[in-house]
Amino acid sequence: MATELKTKKNDASVTQFLEAVENEDGRSDSYEVLKIMEEITGEPAKMWGATIVGFGSYHYVYASGKEGDWMVTGFSPRKQALTLHIMAGFDRYDELMAQLGKFTTGKSCLYLKRLSDVDESVLRELITASCEHTKTLYPV
Repeated sequence: MATELKTKKNDASVTQFLEAVENEDGRSDSYEVLKIMEEITGEPAKMWGATIVGFGSYHYVYASGKEGDWMVTGFSPRKQALTLHIMAGFDRYDELMAQLGKFTTGKSCLYLKRLSDVDESVLRELITASCEHTKTLYPV
């Protein structure tokens, strides 16, 4: 039996969500990332689930038959780090990653303690390249 994805795009207020971020620096960094991602994607910010701000969307279908919709890129201000969703992952971006600054990664998550820890122009290149790659894989 197929399980339904719990994290879905919804009509919750992005501004209310970001205003609730307790850490002032984290809130400020979140608004800056919001601006960057809106500029790069040309898409308005939407809430995905209760804790992710996402931009754009694509539909995927796996070989198993599982399918769903997901954001092209997004972020979540967490207590430990600002989490950016770089859907293309990082393997193809070794050169950019070497220039980025201080960060850690998961499979498709970029974790930043502070936005000032990374080179913003390199971050913009990374987000742009990831969005372009995702849109190539999943044309709308």
